[in-house]
Amino acid sequence: MSTTVGSVLTGCAVWDGVADATAPGWAVHVRADGTLGAVGPEAEVLAAAPDADRVDLGGGVVVPGLLNMHVHLGLALPGAMQDAARGAGEATQTLLMTGNAAQTLRAGVTTVRLVGETGFTDMALRAAVRAGHVPGPRIFTAGHALCCTGGHGHDADAMEADGADGFRRATRVQLRAGADLIKVCISGGIAGLHETIDSPQMTDEEMAAVISTAHDWGRKVTAHAGPTPVVRRAVELGLDCVEHGYELDAEVCALMAERGVAYVPTITVSRCEEFFRANGVPQWMIDRALGAGPRHWESLQHAIAAGVTIMMGTDMPPQAEYDGTTATVREMEFMVDAGMSPLQVMRSATGVPADWLGGEDVLGRLVPGAVADLLVLDADPVADVSALRGLHAVVQGGRTVRDDRGLLTALGRP
Repeated sequence: MSTTVGSVLTGCAVWDGVADATAPGWAVHVRADGTLGAVGPEAEVLAAAPDADRVDLGGGVVVPGLLNMHVHLGLALPGAMQDAARGAGEATQTLLMTGNAAQTLRAGVTTVRLVGETGFTDMALRAAVRAGHVPGPRIFTAGHALCCTGGHGHDADAMEADGADGFRRATRVQLRAGADLIKVCISGGIAGLHETIDSPQMTDEEMAAVISTAHDWGRKVTAHAGPTPVVRRAVELGLDCVEHGYELDAEVCALMAERGVAYVPTITVSRCEEFFRANGVPQWMIDRALGAGPRHWESLQHAIAAGVTIMMGTDMPPQAEYDGTTATVREMEFMVDAGMSPLQVMRSATGVPADWLGGEDVLGRLVPGAVADLLVLDADPVADVSALRGLHAVVQGGRTVRDDRGLLTALGRP
């Protein structure tokens, strides 16, 4: 079959990730090579691809596949999860991550940014997904997160270092392994027993060493961070993105907006008590997470008001069950509740993170030449993001990976 033939999805409305609203009566040409051809009014698309198979979606809504920008496929929180991880070998850990990757893809997340894994298993999984050996989202990864001795994540997915030279070397170790970005832990957080959220954990010299080294290699740097003073120092040193930001104020958010520093709030992590309890997380961590909730919420609202570039990320497993849906969808609903419009939230999970990752020409949008990553829903998420609860089909690279209603039999499968 020619790469230009493929199938045309008809009988649908389309949000292409570019427009301000969903367009009724549009169609999408999914070419046989897994990229998109024409996208637009149905008659025009059919005229542009007259030999393509027609797939009637029966009134569904088509949107780009989602990008989740804060993911740990090998997540091991304190308690039962961490105990199990410590007893697992590398092969077991890789299989766990592979299973989580497949479930993440079925949940509608077609691209992930990994921000801390162990043993470079993430690099192996990234290669396996790219080669088509296993199903999973497209992976952009930081390798190990970097922390000071005893710092946040030292007992999980972070590599310890000290001093500017130590952090410069640790950064280069990740780059040597093939890291797409670098993550540093510049303050304490929720999951560290012997720390507090507002404890600074890196000096200016250490942060500058990481940022300058990564930037020299053409990589961006994101930081696990809680308090405003630490975030301000990192932003002034050239940081590219803030994770969590549990205690941001209006002034530092204004600085982030001015400097073009992105923010991934992961708002679910300070309000997911049921998930913590189901996974045997100790009471001290639950208390710390829930206690951080009100101030975390204010941080997100400060960022919204300041016009900070906000990207969707969960920290919780993207596919985890949460309030009758997945952590990914619930995160997006929380973002609306905090003051973002549904359109802004949809962009935070599609085109905006695609731009940050450097994949703006091929990811996060349904435009000619982009990869054919798309979801089929019953209703319009640009009007109400809760429409994502009605997800029933997932296509990645032109291949069907989920099809609850048997509508996409004409498309290829992995």
